[in-house]
Amino acid sequence: MLSQVCRSGFQSFTQHLLPWVQSTTLSRSGHIQPSAIRHVRSWSNIPFITVPLSRTHGKSFAHRSELKHAKRIVVKLGSAVVTRGDECGLALGRLASIVEQVSVLQNQGREMMLVTSGAVAFGKQRLRHEILLSQSVRQALHSGQNQLKEMVSADSPVPSPCDRALKPPSLTPKPPSHILSVGVLQAIPVLEARACAAAGQSGLMALYEAMFTQYSICAAQILVTNLDFHDEQKRRNLNGTLHELLRMNIVPIVNTNDAVVPPAEPNSDLQGVNVISVKDNDSLAARLAVEMKTDLLIVLSDVEGLFDSPPGSDDAKLIDIFYPGDQQSVTFGTKSRVGMGGMEAKVKAALWALQGGTSVVIANGTHPKVSGHVITDIVEGKKVGTFFSEVKPAGPTVEQQGEMARSGGRMLATLEPEQRAEIIYHLADLLTDQRDEILLANKKDMEEAEGRLAAPLLKRLSLSTSKLNSLAIGLRQIAASSQDSVGRVLRRTRIAKNLELEQVTVPIGVLLVIFESRPDCLPQVAALAIASGNGLLLKGGKEASHSNRILHLLTQEALSIHGVKEAVQLVNTREEVEDLCRLDKMIDLIIPRGSSQLVRDIQKAAKGIPVMGHSEGICHMYVDSEASVDKATRLVRDSKCEYPAACNALETLLIHRDLLRTPLFDQIIDMLRVEQVKIHAGPKFASYLTFSPSEVKSLRTEYGDLELCIEVVDSVQEAIDHIHKYGSSHTDVIVTENEKTAEFFLQHVDSACVFWNASTRFSDGYRFGLGAEVGISTSRIHARGPVGLEGLLTTKWLLRGEDHVVSDFSEHGSLKYLHENLPVPQRNTN
Repeated sequence: MLSQVCRSGFQSFTQHLLPWVQSTTLSRSGHIQPSAIRHVRSWSNIPFITVPLSRTHGKSFAHRSELKHAKRIVVKLGSAVVTRGDECGLALGRLASIVEQVSVLQNQGREMMLVTSGAVAFGKQRLRHEILLSQSVRQALHSGQNQLKEMVSADSPVPSPCDRALKPPSLTPKPPSHILSVGVLQAIPVLEARACAAAGQSGLMALYEAMFTQYSICAAQILVTNLDFHDEQKRRNLNGTLHELLRMNIVPIVNTNDAVVPPAEPNSDLQGVNVISVKDNDSLAARLAVEMKTDLLIVLSDVEGLFDSPPGSDDAKLIDIFYPGDQQSVTFGTKSRVGMGGMEAKVKAALWALQGGTSVVIANGTHPKVSGHVITDIVEGKKVGTFFSEVKPAGPTVEQQGEMARSGGRMLATLEPEQRAEIIYHLADLLTDQRDEILLANKKDMEEAEGRLAAPLLKRLSLSTSKLNSLAIGLRQIAASSQDSVGRVLRRTRIAKNLELEQVTVPIGVLLVIFESRPDCLPQVAALAIASGNGLLLKGGKEASHSNRILHLLTQEALSIHGVKEAVQLVNTREEVEDLCRLDKMIDLIIPRGSSQLVRDIQKAAKGIPVMGHSEGICHMYVDSEASVDKATRLVRDSKCEYPAACNALETLLIHRDLLRTPLFDQIIDMLRVEQVKIHAGPKFASYLTFSPSEVKSLRTEYGDLELCIEVVDSVQEAIDHIHKYGSSHTDVIVTENEKTAEFFLQHVDSACVFWNASTRFSDGYRFGLGAEVGISTSRIHARGPVGLEGLLTTKWLLRGEDHVVSDFSEHGSLKYLHENLPVPQRNTN
């Protein structure tokens, strides 16, 4: 009876668990959501990647970006990833997310294998359930026996006090030692790991099968021990079985046979390709990866990757790329809360697999925010966890460049203003002196980009003698205006006697400027960073690599005259922009220079780092009913046709209704036709025409080409409302001879730049007299509009006192606050 109750209890447990798993959908974050599954491929939110997957196994991948070509992949799930925090039972949400990602990669045509822990935890949960059931049965039986004895005692004669006194104490009945009082169960004993593994293997596999079934993928279980790899015949059999399963598109799920595996031994044999022993799932995964000639081994644990000191310590830094031989500089901490292998075992196994030709990444598989798509992110080449590589880069890593920019920027900020200006003047001279070398490098970029880039981008990429001369003039303007930029006193206050407060300008810190197809951007931004004392990381487009390289060398040559060469760094590694945006501990401000799509991508990817810029340049021009014909035509032509790819080019022309079918309107339309501008009609404009141009798809469009939207409005107020609804707060213009109407427009349009009878193209740092700009900002805090030198500064407070304490200013203190405004030193405007 007891065994029947126990069996029925576990059967009830599995009957409730497995149908629940089979009838659930699993969200991308790992949370389980009930719903019915009909279509496998549309079920997942993880994007499919179409890449060539054929690869000859031999050497491991040298760079993360190459991981997308991995064909055969082993994913090792550590005990901390698979089990719950209480170490009893499985983390179903995490397992669901992992299965989803493995299934997506399998459906892309890759060959996936899992090395999983969890049998012990699953078995512990099952055995505890069995013990609780059996204790409940024994307790019920004991309770029934006691009630029977009480009934018998009630029919017997009551013993006298003398009889009770003479009764030997040893004859007094005692409850069995394994039973406590009624209603209290005995504490669950410590369970032996091998027994837990034996009890949990079948349940763990059933759970995996139920989850993979949601994606129409079959899974197969393989249990191995160390002997299976050392016995040649068994090794061949195992190899053949795995290859056959992969050929049939089945995901092998491999685990050590923990029910019979011997106790762990010291790691004394992780030295060569042919002598690794299977002591835990780390060594098993490494051995399996090399045996099966896999391209990639992903080891998931409960830490973000490998740190240069134990995680949690003050100076611990995540190691992005780990090279053989670097283990001497790493201090290993304790192993994870569960499992047999610590980080040291993982590193040794990873290096062994790397030596065998398999790339390895160790990453976090437990934290939802970090590991939502950890497996697919790794395969896509994103900077997740620690990547093991045998190829050391020729130059510093981007993290090292960030540290050099930080220290170099601090040294730059301590220079005298004249010294910073001298650096910029020298850079301006180099641009003209080294003109031939710069143009030769730019010619290489142009030749390589021919046929690959659109005409507007080619125009941005091109450098010329006139462009270099203009650059040199702009840099000299920056140098002249930078004399008192850093350390300028903005406010002085006497707090109390001999206690004075100052607010002074200081650099922001380290800037990351990302730019596309604009090599002339590099010296401009570098000069502004130098003038403001900021460290600088530059990430240019690969289409301008030759031009960027020589311009950066010239910048460092100029910086060298005062020993601050490292303050400006050019990122030449294969770092993705998204990865750079995660360096929140190294970068203080990101400034994107490029397409609206680039800006949007960076704003989305930035993790805790402010982004200065604008995602779109939807600039408007309103032609009022009292506008001059000649002025309106000239302004529309210049704003739209002078440089249509610029962010300050005109995109929407608003015409007052009274101007339709007038000479002014006809002259504007004729000019646009001559300039070959394609016109898109707004809804109201189209309603006035019998044969209208193509109707605009969206009134919120940045064309970046010879295309223009025309719309009709009834008044200046309607024009302002249209701009606020469809504009991007960049640059907006009114054309009118009525000063009152113009002032109304200037005061009510809420954009970074608002003009009266001037081209939108004036929205530029150089044209504003800033010397140059790092970009145009449409944000409402800090800098707005063209951002020059002033926009790259922030402030700090300096307080000078003489043994002042706050308690002296209390109600009964001896001092009183004065808060007197003091004169500020006049700024040098020469």
